[in-house]
Amino acid sequence: MSNLETEPAELVCDSSTTAEAGVVILQPRDVPLGGVRAMGVRRTLPQRARSLIGAWCFVDHYGPDDVSVTGGMVVPPHPHTGLQTASWLFAGEVEHRDSVGSLALVRPGELNLMTAGAGISHSEVSTPDTTALHGVQLWIALPELTRHQAPHFENHVITPVVQSGVTLHVFLGTLAGQTAVATGDTPLVGAQIDLPVGSSIDLDVESSFEHGVLVDAGTVRFAGTTVQRNELGVALPGRTGIRLENTGDGPARVLLLGGEPLGEQIVMWWNFIGRSHEEIMAWRAQWQAEVIDGTDTAGRFGDVAYHGAPLPAPMLPTVRLKPRR
Repeated sequence: MSNLETEPAELVCDSSTTAEAGVVILQPRDVPLGGVRAMGVRRTLPQRARSLIGAWCFVDHYGPDDVSVTGGMVVPPHPHTGLQTASWLFAGEVEHRDSVGSLALVRPGELNLMTAGAGISHSEVSTPDTTALHGVQLWIALPELTRHQAPHFENHVITPVVQSGVTLHVFLGTLAGQTAVATGDTPLVGAQIDLPVGSSIDLDVESSFEHGVLVDAGTVRFAGTTVQRNELGVALPGRTGIRLENTGDGPARVLLLGGEPLGEQIVMWWNFIGRSHEEIMAWRAQWQAEVIDGTDTAGRFGDVAYHGAPLPAPMLPTVRLKPRR
């Protein structure tokens, strides 16, 4: 997806609270993304209180949306650098096209993982048969060692497992004895966890990891702290286990995201992740020249087989982009 926030996250008001057990609760903010037909998402990462959970640096949560009302997802070609996009759906179907020639459908229970590396462009459009759209778009910051790698794309069907009546889809890293096959360039974990009414689960986790729990449905107690629907609860490293409890009166569904602190400063703006203001400026100029104006044939971002115009880059802010970690 394309990020259409017009203000750097450093200028967005802090929307977090610290609860018991040292868990920070991050509140979502409403953000448009896409092109002229921008759809709305709830963004919990990044924000002033926290920019990353491990290398996870971007969490957009959307739906359930009635496509007959909203028009669905229509995101024209746009660029990315220095990151991976992880697309995960709860309902609906989205067509993915990119400049390395990938054509794939994003479906519930499947991970679409796109590694931008040195540069890629892609589009995302919900399919005509989709009546409801519901899911998350996640970004992972690539470390210095691999951020200039060649772009590529992966699709993986995730086999669910059931433990103590709780269903887990582990799509990145290792959790509950399951190891995902998707490529990760830093130590990470990502999983959908579905908890029936009255259920709970105790999970062994890496003590070096930060962990976040995004609640998609229901109310969940995470490491001793209540996290409501659409909130993101964040716990610092130092835990060898976490407990998730469904404390509501209906089923609960969460995403568990974790990883070792990245340990590197990054600069995030629009759809780029770099290391300096100057690097971001150069990528913006190259996207405009190569894809929008057609005056640069360097080919960093490539072409997408898409019927329509790509997204032009917004204007850079008048302030210098600040690094974050």
